[in-house]
Amino acid sequence: MTVTPTERKTHRELREHVAALHSELTRYGLVTWTAGNVSARVPGEELFVIKCSGVSYDELTWEGIAVCDLQGSVVDGVMAPSSDTDAHAYVYRNMPEVGGQVHTHSPYAAAWAARGEQIPCVLTAMADEFGGPIPVGPFALIGDDSIGQGIVATLEDSRSPAVLMQNHGVFTIGRDAKAAVKAAVMTEDVARTVHLSRQLGEPIPIAQADIDALHARYQNVYGQR
Repeated sequence: MTVTPTERKTHRELREHVAALHSELTRYGLVTWTAGNVSARVPGEELFVIKCSGVSYDELTWEGIAVCDLQGSVVDGVMAPSSDTDAHAYVYRNMPEVGGQVHTHSPYAAAWAARGEQIPCVLTAMADEFGGPIPVGPFALIGDDSIGQGIVATLEDSRSPAVLMQNHGVFTIGRDAKAAVKAAVMTEDVARTVHLSRQLGEPIPIAQADIDALHARYQNVYGQR
């Protein structure tokens, strides 16, 4: 039996929050036209919310955010969710610590993805945020959970909250959606800086012990606690 999706206006506050976070993607130049998305796990429920497919960022409101179950099926909302929904669902099912995800095609990071090349850890900011290089995941077609499988497999043994999916773009994870957005912003920033550095010569790598120390300080000491 086919069930027609309905807008019951559930999880309104989280949907408004995620809709607003999309403005950060446009503010930092991480997306073009309607591409890209932010999602967030619904705390305490087997659900997540995600941007609907093809919705303009200028017109995005909470109604452009669908509520889905962890199989990727819409449970509240009348618009079709992102074409990346199955990928997000797979990550949420297999990485219970993840509370938010972001996908962008930000230009410098996507250029590294097009080369299938990880971004080496040659900046203290990278050691802080990513704990090492930003890895590359396998090529995968859009439309099912293949991308999600690649994300999970690639990040399984990495401290990085970001992965460059080959020939595609950036996918980031975080304890919540805002943290995933931050990781996406930082990914593009370091992708650009490392690219510029390589125009001048070969960047100097950071020793692993120093990467470990920088990462531990940033994750456990930096900021207001």
